[in-house]
Amino acid sequence: MADRRADDTPLAPRRSLGGPGQATDDSRRPLSERVSAAVSAAGSAVQQAASPTGPGPAGSPAPSRPTPRARTRRARLRVVHLDPWSVMKTSFLLSIAFGIVTVVAVAVVWSVLGAAGVWDSINQTVSDVLGGDSAQNFDVQNYVGTSRVLGFTMIVAVVDVVLITAISTLGAFLYNLAAALLGGVEVTLAEDER
Repeated sequence: MADRRADDTPLAPRRSLGGPGQATDDSRRPLSERVSAAVSAAGSAVQQAASPTGPGPAGSPAPSRPTPRARTRRARLRVVHLDPWSVMKTSFLLSIAFGIVTVVAVAVVWSVLGAAGVWDSINQTVSDVLGGDSAQNFDVQNYVGTSRVLGFTMIVAVVDVVLITAISTLGAFLYNLAAALLGGVEVTLAEDER
């Protein structure tokens, strides 16, 4: 009677959720055991399907595949155009930074020379070599004082800002002309795959 319904139609045959060694009639086992057997059978099937070398011998894990080394992708590109406006803006900002660094460096060097007593020793050497009253009044700071040197350095920094900006922009135009004729500079870029 277990394989017929109340209206005398035959039931579909029972399928086992477990492995090949299990009996096809699981009705006597508790539901929790049948579910855990089905889950473990499904997990082992998924594991065998995911294994690149296929299932191993019974009871042994599938051999692990060695991990491939990271390959490096390479791309050869050409720089065929430089935007003169962006080159001008970038070179202007970099030349301003260069000018500020120049002024600060000269100020630091001049203050270190003054603190080390270089100017006093130069004054003493000039007075010893020349002798006389005119040599006693000589002071090198009147000719190369800190204010004069910093003023001259600021003028040089401003001229450098103008010249570097103009030369960089002109260089971008010239590069664009040369790249139109010769194809530009080739650059090889590499990307590590992880």
